[in-house]
Parts: sequence; structure tokens; C-alpha cells
Amino acid sequence: MAIDTRADRARLVRRGQWLQGATMAWNSAEFVIAVGAGLLAGSVALVGFGVDSAIEVASGLAAVWRLRRDRDACAREVAERRTLRLIGVCFLLLAAWVAWEGAAALLRRDAPGHSPTGIVLAALSLIVMPLLARLKRGVAVGLASGALEAERRQTAVCAALSTILLAGLGLNAALGWWWADPAAGLLMTPIIAREGWEAVRGRTCC
Repeated sequence: MAIDTRADRARLVRRGQWLQGATMAWNSAEFVIAVGAGLLAGSVALVGFGVDSAIEVASGLAAVWRLRRDRDACAREVAERRTLRLIGVCFLLLAAWVAWEGAAALLRRDAPGHSPTGIVLAALSLIVMPLLARLKRGVAVGLASGALEAERRQTAVCAALSTILLAGLGLNAALGWWWADPAAGLLMTPIIAREGWEAVRGRTCC
């Protein structure tokens, strides 16, 4: 249910800003760790997960910009449209990159090394991301913001990607299935692309 009173909206905006700050801090650390560990192990899925985290930081900044324009109805409407499209474009760029890298790794038969760091990171993300997504849901609904809902969905997608990543890294480490890693990256692609396309078309709602 959307909130109409100015005091309630201001409270939700402050909560949303805090949640975005926490998400961007986590994603920044996730980006550094995932990309570093992924490059060391030669893991397409892990590097893709790290790039996703960087894109989520950009989306988070767009969401903060949207929240700061909540007081003025006209500015809020313009910010809604621009933020939604920006987040959608971020999704689509990530989907294209992960698909390219995953397919190339399979064709080259690149066998990644094991990455205990990546496995721990994916497991932690499975705890943190769903919690943040659930808390963001209340803010998006209360402010009736499709843009904030799109950003919340990106956080939820990160949790789904963590599951896929954990499976790919785990199968490679436990059974030596080298193809599980790039295959995990390719499995991420339609999930990411669908969310991006919905956001670009403005069809994400609360």
C-alpha cells in the first residue's frame, strides 16, 4: 500500500537511502573479491558475478538519485523514468557480457581453477541479498516506485545468481566438472536479460 503523508514518505526515503548505502557497500566489496578471485581461478561465472555487483552499485546510485527527488512530484516522475531505464540498460549490458564470456569459455574448453573464496562469497551473498531485497520491497511499495522496485529486483536477482554461482563453483571443485562454471554463467543470462527488458520497457511495478 502506497504512503501519501509527507512524514511517512520522508521516513521511507530515509530507510531507502540507508538500505541503498548498505547494498552499495556490500556490492563494492563483492565486486573486488569476486573479480579478483575469478581472475585468479579463471572463472567466467565468478568474474560475471563480480561485474554484476559493480552494475548493482551503479543501479544503487541511480536509486539514491531517485530517492533524493521524492519531495517534488514533477522531479519524482522524471527521476522514476530515467532511473528505471538506466537500471534496465545495466541489466542488458551484463546479460550480453556474461553470455559472450560463457560461450567463449565453453568453445575454448577453458577449465577454471578451484576458488574457495568464491564459494564462501556466494554462500554469504545467499544470506545478505535476500534480506536486503525483502527490506527494499517495503520502501518500493510504500513510495509506489517502479524504479525502486526494479532496483529491488536486481538485488533479488543477485541472490539467484549466487545460487547458480555456488552450484557451478561447487561442482567444479567437488567433481572436476570444468564446464559447470561457464554453464552457470550462461544460466544467469536469461534471468538478467528478462529483468533488464522489463525495466527498459517500464513494465516493472510494485
